[in-house]
This record gives sequence, C-alpha cells and structure tokens, in this order.
Amino acid sequence: MAEIKQVLVPDIGDYKDVGIIEVMVKVGDTIKAEDNLVTLETDKAAMDVPSPYAGVIKEMKVKVGDKVSQGSLILLLESSDAAGAPQSSQPAVQPTPAPTAAPAAAPVAATPAAIPVVAQASQPAVAPARGTPVGAPVKGTPPDTRPSGGLGAAPLLHSDPSAGKAHASPAIRRFARELGVQVAQVKGSGAKGRVTKDDVQLFVKAALAQPRGAAGGNGLQVLASPVVDFAKYGAIETRPLSRIKKIAGANLHRNWVTIPHVTQFDEADITEMEAFRKELGAEYSKQNIKITPLAFLLKAAVAALQKYPEFNASLDAGGENLVIKQYCHIGVAVDTPDGLMVPVLRDVDKKGIVQLAKELGEISAKAREKKITAADMQGGCFTISSLGGIGGTAFTPIINAPEVAILGVSRAIIKPMHKDDTFVARLMLPLSLSYDHRVIDGAAAARFTVFLAQVLADTRRLAL
Repeated sequence: MAEIKQVLVPDIGDYKDVGIIEVMVKVGDTIKAEDNLVTLETDKAAMDVPSPYAGVIKEMKVKVGDKVSQGSLILLLESSDAAGAPQSSQPAVQPTPAPTAAPAAAPVAATPAAIPVVAQASQPAVAPARGTPVGAPVKGTPPDTRPSGGLGAAPLLHSDPSAGKAHASPAIRRFARELGVQVAQVKGSGAKGRVTKDDVQLFVKAALAQPRGAAGGNGLQVLASPVVDFAKYGAIETRPLSRIKKIAGANLHRNWVTIPHVTQFDEADITEMEAFRKELGAEYSKQNIKITPLAFLLKAAVAALQKYPEFNASLDAGGENLVIKQYCHIGVAVDTPDGLMVPVLRDVDKKGIVQLAKELGEISAKAREKKITAADMQGGCFTISSLGGIGGTAFTPIINAPEVAILGVSRAIIKPMHKDDTFVARLMLPLSLSYDHRVIDGAAAARFTVFLAQVLADTRRLAL
C-alpha cells in the first residue's frame, strides 16, 4: 500500500541553517533508496543528502539557496511499505569526498586536515591582467587604504563596496574573506552566475601566478607559470584533477607560503615495539582487529604532546597568542583513490593501543568508501602521515594549519647499530617532523623527536 512519507534532513552535526547549493531531483522523479536528493554546503564541506526511501517524488519543499537544519523537510515521497525504511533509519548525510584536510580549509602533503569540498567549476575564474600587481585594486574599485596585517602581507584583493551584490552563499563569502578575496571580483560559474569555492580558488591561483608588485618591498616576485603546448612534443592525455586534489592544492599552497616550515629528522629503534606489535596482532586477529605501527605512533605522539604542549597548540587569528589545547585529537592521513584525506581520532590520550587500532581501521575504511563526514575531519591538534607501507627514507610533510606541527613516518629498515662495543641489527623507523618556526624553535623540535624515539624504543614508557 502506497503512502506519503516525509524526507527530512538527517543528522549533519552541529551545523545550522546550511545552504542548499544543488537540487538533484524534481517532482515526478522515481528514485531508489540511497539516491542523492540535494547537496548542502557548510564552510567545511559539500554534503549529499541521500533518500532513505524508494518511490515517486510528489512535492518538493526546498530549492537552491534555501537554508536548512537537521529535521528540515526536504520533500514528500510516495512510497510503498516494501520500499520504505523506517524514518529513524535515515542515513547520515554523506559528504562529497574531501580532506583535511580538511580544513575548514585544509590538508596537505600527507596532511591535509579538514579540507572543504565543492562543486567543480565549469569555467575559469577571472584573473587580474598579466603584469598587474596582485595587491593592486581592480579597475573600477577604489584603492584600499587599510593597513596590511599578519606578517606584513597585503590581502590578495582590496575592498570593494559592491561585494555585497555578488551572488554567493555566506559560506563562500566567508571562504573568500579567509583568502583575502572580494567575491564581487570573481566571476561565478555556478547556476545563474553563482560564485563557487572552485571559482574563488581558481581566482587565487591565477592571482598568485602573476608577478607581484614591489611596492613597500613586501611582495614576493613570482613569475607567471609558462604556458606550454605539450602536444607538439608527442602524444599526451589530459586527466582532470579530483575535487579533493583541487581543494587540497589551494590549501597546500597557502600553508606552504604562509608558514615558515622547518623539518627535523630522526630515527627510532622500534625493534622491541615491533615484536610486541606482532604478538598483539596474533592475539587480536581472531577479533578482526589489525594492530598496526600507527596505533603505537598515536600513543607515543600523545606522550610527546603532553610533555611539550607547545606542539599541541595553534596561533590565534592575530598571531599574538598561542592557544594551548587541553584535549588531544590527532589527524591521520589516509590514502584514497581520489586523493589524501585526514580523518581525526578523538581523545587519543584516553584510549589504549587496541581501541585505537580498531578505530583506525574503521575510519580509514570510511574514508576510502567515501562515507567520511565533515565532522570526522575537524578539530585536529596534530597530524601523522605514514608512508611506511609504501617506502622512502624521509620527506617534508606540509603543516595542516591551524596546527603547528606534523609528523611524517617512512619505512622502517634493519640497520647495524653500535651497542656494547659491537654492532647489532636493529629495526629503525625514520621520523620527519615539520614544525612552524614562528611557534617552535629547532631545539624544541629536536627534544620532541628524541623523546618520541625514546617512547617508541621502550613502550613501557607509554604507561608513565
């Protein structure tokens, strides 16, 4: 027997009044359970809302531009008892794949952190004319008389009184403000000229590619990227970047050019740790829990963050104060087919090795299956990027702002180490710690990695 069912916005975390940026169905459409209905966009991610029922759409209750919250009515659906599932089983909103990575904006070479996800732009954004300083006002806008902030860098673009007339959501306006862009100066590629995050990011990339003016002596002289016709040298193939990589690219660039990175390298003797890990692995394999070295790294990182709290901190917006965090949430870079994502494990300091190993397996699977939520990638204090399963001896991971440090881990190898007047074979794990030199100096970074190596070498220290 057919019945009319209400389809509501499911649990979307703490977000309220989230904008609808796309409606994928219309009255009369026949849909299946799990078909996507609308796309919501927060300042962190774009999220698709799937249908909990199969049936025919009888009435739409929302349109593009509407604001909704958990429990808002999306549409009325004519469904049969056989096709419909109980309303209480309505699945949580699924985000379009993304990372930090984000972060709001986010992640980064093995970092990434909460990374915003947006609809792909179909047209390039308008860029300043070649040779125009990035900080110069666009034609038709008054010059900016505001003092430059931060580290003396002027905003990408100057104030424009017409900015309020741009067709963009509040989330896009906020994103543009964070990058120093006035949305009125960006040509929108969305429906009816709507400005998308892709448009803003493409605009910033184009602006950064232009030579910067030397006014005030603060501008970096950046040459424009060469335009090359690669086809004249041989056969080529063009592949579009995934949305994750598009978004991550802008955040990676921002983090790299705005944070003074230094990387400290060290090694940890994990011979005993690895033997203990294998014992645990055999014990818990029957419970389908895989004990990985990363679980031990998480616990060791907690011990180091507690001993050196300036690593578990962030600079405030003005760059004048250090915000020390009393909680310990750690992001873990996960390699997915669409790019790097950085889900965050909560309260790592309150969990044991086995529980962390179990949660690592679960959240990594969610990321690879594109079921990760925006909330899963928020609130990180520190990030670990492990390439040990692939190879390499060392690398320089990019910090996931607003964090101040990130730990890179490469493949462990057997090395002859001198001990008691003889050489013995030991399993050594390469560590690469990138840190924000505005907050952390070299001596502190060296102490951090030395302590981390000591904890990994003797896991009994984790009980201290």
